[in-house]
Amino acid sequence: MRRHPPLRPQVYPHPQPALHRLLPLRARQAPRRALQPLQRSPSSPLNRSVLVDDSQTAAPDALDPGTGFFVQDNTVFLNVYQGLVEFTGFNYSQVVPVVAQNYTILNNYKTYVFNIRRGVTLSTGEPVNASILWFSFVREAYMGQAVGLANYGELTIYMTQYSKTGYAFPWGIRHAIQAATGLPTVTNLTLAVEALNNILSNFNAANTTIQKVMSYPDQAYVVTGPLTFETNLLEPYRDWLLTLGGPWDVVVDPIYIDEHGGVQGNKVNGYYDVNGGPGTGPYMIKSVAPGLTQVVLQANPNYWGNNASNLPIIAQPAHIPIIVINYGEPHGTRVEAFATNQAQISYVSIPFFNQMYQVYQYKQYYSFNQIFDELGYPPGFNYLGMNTQIFPTNITDFRLAIVHAINYTEILDKLYTYNGQPLAEEFLGPVSPGIPGFYNPDHLPLYSFNLTLAAYYLNKSGYQGDFYVVTPNGTVLGNPNGNRLPPITITYLAPISPLTESELEIIQAGLSQIGLSVAPQGVTASVSLTYVTPQASPPIQLLGWFPDWADPILQEMVPLLTTSVGLPAWMNVSQVNQILMNLAFNTNVTQQIQETAWIYNFTYWYAPYAWLPLPVTYFFVQPYLKGQVFNFLGAYYYNTIQYT
Repeated sequence: MRRHPPLRPQVYPHPQPALHRLLPLRARQAPRRALQPLQRSPSSPLNRSVLVDDSQTAAPDALDPGTGFFVQDNTVFLNVYQGLVEFTGFNYSQVVPVVAQNYTILNNYKTYVFNIRRGVTLSTGEPVNASILWFSFVREAYMGQAVGLANYGELTIYMTQYSKTGYAFPWGIRHAIQAATGLPTVTNLTLAVEALNNILSNFNAANTTIQKVMSYPDQAYVVTGPLTFETNLLEPYRDWLLTLGGPWDVVVDPIYIDEHGGVQGNKVNGYYDVNGGPGTGPYMIKSVAPGLTQVVLQANPNYWGNNASNLPIIAQPAHIPIIVINYGEPHGTRVEAFATNQAQISYVSIPFFNQMYQVYQYKQYYSFNQIFDELGYPPGFNYLGMNTQIFPTNITDFRLAIVHAINYTEILDKLYTYNGQPLAEEFLGPVSPGIPGFYNPDHLPLYSFNLTLAAYYLNKSGYQGDFYVVTPNGTVLGNPNGNRLPPITITYLAPISPLTESELEIIQAGLSQIGLSVAPQGVTASVSLTYVTPQASPPIQLLGWFPDWADPILQEMVPLLTTSVGLPAWMNVSQVNQILMNLAFNTNVTQQIQETAWIYNFTYWYAPYAWLPLPVTYFFVQPYLKGQVFNFLGAYYYNTIQYT
């Protein structure tokens, strides 16, 4: 789309585009490294200018931080893009300023004012100012994608208005546009959409009308000076800085975006999704393979941190020039590449730890623990999510049958135990056990593996749903005069890993004992993002949910137990919705815990999820790596890694 000719800068000038812009290129995937002669010991990589990360078992769903919603996306997001503040690493309760120099909290935690560091630039060399922050935040919300809704809902987006209009306007922006243009955008939705599409897709911060929109005080995001950016929340919220700590509230390049499709409400940018774009981080995207099976990063030659002092460690300049991230490599390829020093970071499922170490060609020099990086338990869940709005998983007794037909102990013992030591934990959602007070307040028991109880519930559900099943011993469960239940689809992220395959086998074995037939189906992360309604979603999904910050209400209970971000259960219970709406901003902690206990009890018997064991976070790393800092959101800060 054509940009308006640049006007004379007045208050908050947008920098002119750099003459030379390094854009991400589409490239064929680099061939797998040929075997190299073995060194006496892996005291260094085969190429000190390159780090190869084979640890990600599935491809990203998108390279646009406004769209990407999966953990594996963060290998790119955390290293190419930066936010005002960022998490310090695995500590999910602490952030440090990065693009921001400092911040001030006002108005009883409703207003946060950020002073932007001088000298911060995009990888194109363009200086970052408050106008670019305004564009980045408004775009993230207005695109209406799951990541923006999950992080801004009820904070800077009125979700009731979103439900009515279908558009995720940051609060107050329609008033800002009306005040700046005279157009009736407060009452005319179509006009508001057209106006904001035009502003964001032809963004020119030197335009006086756009300046008036950005500086309008009564809205979510306000430009109050060239390097001063203000966020105003709908409710007082002490954890807003933690909300901003992840790779979604990041600086993006308005010029690049407008040159490649612009911004439209409720629509993804297809070009950005598959190519990525410029950021302010220590790395930039060099190439992207078809299907996002490989992304190559290179050190950002224009990185603003190269000449800055007193930077937090996560914002330090890169040490290793090239990072090759291979996604979805087969198990055998990952094992071989790490064993022969072709990959520096890798991953295998726990049942294959012995194989990984036994074929490691330098094991005479290094113990298992010297190549094993155990990082602790993240907040989050692994689960079977059951769609509560389509047949047959819309029957509560059917879901109760499933949760009692899974052998959780077998999953834990066979898949998550190494040398007699469990490397996973069982717990009961919808809150992670690391959040004191809110986890399982009434000490409800875990779901038990009880085939008799499972058969009881399945028999009841068959009469409710007018179907029947036949168990292996010939027993008919359900209504014998109804229809025989066909196989139930369970989707998982492709390509399937050995662990997922084994876990599905255990789940299938249990369900078959009560006569349920299962049809596993692999889908890519990008396909799973198309499940935007209950009717378009499969009945059961094998997935996980990892909160973006440690808020048990907005980041765990609300996403898991409502339809707000489209998680697999599609749970929509009015009483639960109402309690959670009020619970998030209730300042009475005792009352919060009491209502959490009610939510727990309701969820326990409603059974929208079968909670599966959650493993500890770990990776295999070559022993010559040092300095690596891991972010609890699932990726290393590559810029912190050095070779000895």
